[in-house]
Amino acid sequence: MIILGSSARAAEAKEALTLDWIDLVPVDEQKNFDKLGMPALGGHEGAAAKQNPIGNVRPELDGSYVKIPGFVIPLEGDENTITEFLLVPYFGACIHVPPPPPNQIIYVKFPKGAPVQQLWDVVYVIGKLETQTLDHELAQTGYTMEGDKIEEFDDM
Repeated sequence: MIILGSSARAAEAKEALTLDWIDLVPVDEQKNFDKLGMPALGGHEGAAAKQNPIGNVRPELDGSYVKIPGFVIPLEGDENTITEFLLVPYFGACIHVPPPPPNQIIYVKFPKGAPVQQLWDVVYVIGKLETQTLDHELAQTGYTMEGDKIEEFDDM
């Protein structure tokens, strides 16, 4: 569990508050998620799978400077850089399996562009998190982020 009082200090110092995906879920809803922070996944056959609409955001995280690991689904950019993407907690989300709930998807704008080769595996994305709903053709997101940095994922 994160200590929210530290998020304001982290933003001021530009030290990112490290989050896990379950931290984006309100405490009273966390019982609906498994120990990895995800609702049970279904199979994917035939037509596009429907997004599970459960999942409110945590308004107290609005404006926090955060660091969160995830997989990138490119939306805008060119062959060298990506400037807009969805950050999701597991590989294939929104494409091969049903999209996660809105509070488990972050719409990221990365104005300076992230190198494409850096985005194939799980990465850390660092930036200012906002509790803003965004409707995209792939899924609805509960959070948006102005990305500053991308770092290699290190689970050690």
